[in-house]
Amino acid sequence: MNPWRNISLWMDRLDDPLQARPSLQAQVRADVAIIGAGYTGLWTAYYLKRQAPQLRVVIVEAETAGFGASGRNGGWLMGNLLGEERLLAGLPPAARKASFDLLHGMPDEVARVSEHEGIDCDLRKGGVLYCAARYPEQQVRLRGYLEALRALGLGEDDYRWLAPRELAEQLRVANAYGALYSPHCATIDPAKLVRGLARCVEALGVELYERSPVLDWRPGRVRTAQGGVRADWVVPAIEGYAASLPPLGRHQLPVQSLLVATEPLPAELWAGIGLERGQAFSEFSRQVTYGQRSLDDRLVFGARGGYRFGGRLRRDFNLRDDERALRRYLLGELFPQLRDVRLSHAWGGNLGMARGFQPHMLRDSRNRIALSGGYGGEGVGASNLGGRTLADLILGRDTELTRQPWVLADGPVSSLRRWEPEPCRWLGYNAIVRSFVHEDRVLANPRSPAWRRRLAQAVAERMESLMS
Repeated sequence: MNPWRNISLWMDRLDDPLQARPSLQAQVRADVAIIGAGYTGLWTAYYLKRQAPQLRVVIVEAETAGFGASGRNGGWLMGNLLGEERLLAGLPPAARKASFDLLHGMPDEVARVSEHEGIDCDLRKGGVLYCAARYPEQQVRLRGYLEALRALGLGEDDYRWLAPRELAEQLRVANAYGALYSPHCATIDPAKLVRGLARCVEALGVELYERSPVLDWRPGRVRTAQGGVRADWVVPAIEGYAASLPPLGRHQLPVQSLLVATEPLPAELWAGIGLERGQAFSEFSRQVTYGQRSLDDRLVFGARGGYRFGGRLRRDFNLRDDERALRRYLLGELFPQLRDVRLSHAWGGNLGMARGFQPHMLRDSRNRIALSGGYGGEGVGASNLGGRTLADLILGRDTELTRQPWVLADGPVSSLRRWEPEPCRWLGYNAIVRSFVHEDRVLANPRSPAWRRRLAQAVAERMESLMS
C-alpha cells in the first residue's frame, strides 16, 4: 500500500495514484530554488511564473507534494492572519481597512485561481462559526473578542453575533450560548488543492523533483543527496519542518495538530447538526477545537496537539488511545448524538509557530533569501498571501502586498524573533498547555465553585500572554 495514502483522510480519498515524480539526480541552475512542495512553495512558484514566465523555477521536495501540513490540515481556508489584530492596531484607519480587505480576500483569490486553473478542491465559502458552548465563560470571552474587532473598525458585514436561535439555523451544538459568524472563510479538501497546484505549476514550466530531501542549504545553493541547485534566490518554504534545516529552527517552533474524521454520516444525523453550506466551526476555548462537514458528509474535527523536546518532529501520526479519546470526548460534548459514531480516520501533522505568534514574510536582499512562515495553524489561506508576497519581493515590486506590517522587505533571517533555548521552550510550552487543559476541565464542570473558575481563567490568561 502506498504510504502517502495513509497520512490523512484527504490523501486517502484522492483519485490520484500518488506516484513520485523523479528525484533530483544532477546539479542544476535556476533563477529561484524552492525547498518544499507545500502550499507556500507552490503558491510562490505559481505567482512567479504567472508574472515572469521566463524564470527558471526549481522545487525540491523531500517526499511528495502535500506530504506535510498542506495535505494534513483541517481544510479551513481563512481570510485571516494569526495575530492580525495586534499587527494592524497601530495603522491609520484607512490603511487598517485596506489590510483587512486584503486578508479577507484570500479565500476569493484561491477560488479565482482554482477556477481559472481547473483545480477542483471542494471549495465552499460558507463562512465560519466561533461558538460559545459547554460553559458560559466562553460567551464572555467571545463577546470581548467581538468588542476588540469593533474597535479596529470591523462591522456587522465582517463579524456578527448570533443568538442561540440564530446559531441553530446553521449549526446545532449542545448547550450553545451564541456564536460569532464571519463570512471570510471557506472549507476545502486540502490535498486536492495542493496536488492540483503541483500539476498546475508543472504545466507552467516549474521543475518539481520529489523524494529529494535537502541535506543543507545556504545563500545561492541547495544540496540534496544526489544533486543540487544553484540559484539566484532560495526560498526555504518548509514551515513546520524548519527544525530540520538550520538556522530556521531558531525562529519556528514545530508543534503538532491532531484530527479525527467520522465515517460518512446519514442525512438524519446531519439534519440535527446543520452545516449545510460547508461552514467551518470552532468552539471558543483555549483548547483550540475546529471542524467542518466534508463534501462526502463526514465530520472532520481537530484539537490542539503538542510539542516535543528540542523541537523534534513527530513522524508517527498513528494517534494514541488517549489522543483519540480527547477528540472523541470534545466531539461528543458538542454533538451528543455522535458519541458512539465510528471514527474512520485519525491523523496529524507538524506546523510552524513563530515567536510572539507573529507570521512573517521576509526578503533578505543581501543573501537573496525569501521566506514566509509562522502561520500558527492558519496556513491554508496565509500561504497564498505568502506566495503572492514572496513573488513580488523576489521580483523587486513595490505593491500593497509588500507594504504590509508582517513583511520585512529588507532584513536578514536573523532579524526574526528567536525562541528560547531548551529546556525553557519545552517547560514553557507544556506549562501553558496544562493551564489550558486545567481551565477547560474546571469550567466544563458546572459544580466548580466560582473562586476556582476565576483562578483557572486567570492562570490560563497569564500563561497565554507569556507566548506573545
